[in-house]
Amino acid sequence: MNNVKLSDRLQQLLEQIPQGSRLADIGSDHALLPVAAVESGKAVFAVAGEVNPGPFDAACKGVAEAGLGKVISVRRGDGLEVLEPGEVNCITVAGMGGALIASILDRGQSQGKLKDVTTLVLQPNVGEDILRRWLLNNEWVLTAESILEEDGKLYEVLTAVPEDPGAGITNANVYREVTLGDSAVVRGQDTLLQMGPFLIQAPNEVFFAKWQGEIQKLEGILTSLSRSELESAENKRKLIRDQIKEITEVLQCLPKDKQ
Repeated sequence: MNNVKLSDRLQQLLEQIPQGSRLADIGSDHALLPVAAVESGKAVFAVAGEVNPGPFDAACKGVAEAGLGKVISVRRGDGLEVLEPGEVNCITVAGMGGALIASILDRGQSQGKLKDVTTLVLQPNVGEDILRRWLLNNEWVLTAESILEEDGKLYEVLTAVPEDPGAGITNANVYREVTLGDSAVVRGQDTLLQMGPFLIQAPNEVFFAKWQGEIQKLEGILTSLSRSELESAENKRKLIRDQIKEITEVLQCLPKDKQ
């Protein structure tokens, strides 16, 4: 055992893995997460999946150095194709865009690879709203979200379980309308998909930094579009102004001591 030291980002993922899981880490790179999961007891068995030869070799080396070759299987393949249906009950996917993660899950689901999976722990670099919408449309329910900064980059971690109306685990509950702050501003599903239903209820400094940065990006695009007199540009300007207004209103409604 080498008791691997995880980055803050991977530590957040590890904390969301249920104790005693059969884990698959897709895009495992050096297999740091599966090794840590097995060493900590979070996982009793793990698959480290990698599609590219360099990271695959690094994962093989990491597992071998940890002496965990009997309980961590390193496999080369694209997405969930490294798994057999019913083989694992927890899947982690990190370090990719939300659209790519959604496509990996979608393809895997059509192949039966999500059979018996009870927990998804996902860390999109961008496109978090795309991933939330995939989860919503495929009857997976968010149970936790976190946002953190590491090495100058922002990361969100999304944890989801299958919808279970009998236990009250439903998307209707997660995405019901919310009243923000004391200003009686109500926001519904579209805003929650974009900004995060849990993050918006408990914002931290990183959350504010992300969305203030998003406003700056949108204002930069607006400035560029101002040089055009085309009708299509005006339509685009209106859309962006509406986006800026929406984000600004939400941030103004949230607790000011978090900013």
